[in-house]
Amino acid sequence: MSLTLFPDSRLRTVMTPKAAIPTWFGWQVPIYCASCGTPAGCVPEENMTFAFYLCNECFKTHGDSTLFMTMPDQVFWATVAEAQLEKYGRYLSAEEVVEKLTDPESLESRLARDRKFLTPHAGE
Repeated sequence: MSLTLFPDSRLRTVMTPKAAIPTWFGWQVPIYCASCGTPAGCVPEENMTFAFYLCNECFKTHGDSTLFMTMPDQVFWATVAEAQLEKYGRYLSAEEVVEKLTDPESLESRLARDRKFLTPHAGE
């Protein structure tokens, strides 16, 4: 089964990483309508791995097509959950995951290092 992923609405440039803007609230990244490119404000850069936005006009036209789309991070976290169930027979608690991440050879550390490759990006 092929997944249709939401595209990322954050700006990507060669000059600066995603054209981050310094503000009183920390660095902010501009976002744009995924369909027509209309500016839509900003999202925090920190801890932000994905943002999707459709303007009202594009939502009227394309909103129904987003009902069965998947966020890229959902694919990564599903992979983590599947790996934990396979290895441990259960999901680990947050404390257990933190402990496992201290070992660079643990399943969790390997998944964290490989996150870029485990999280598909729409349009790439």
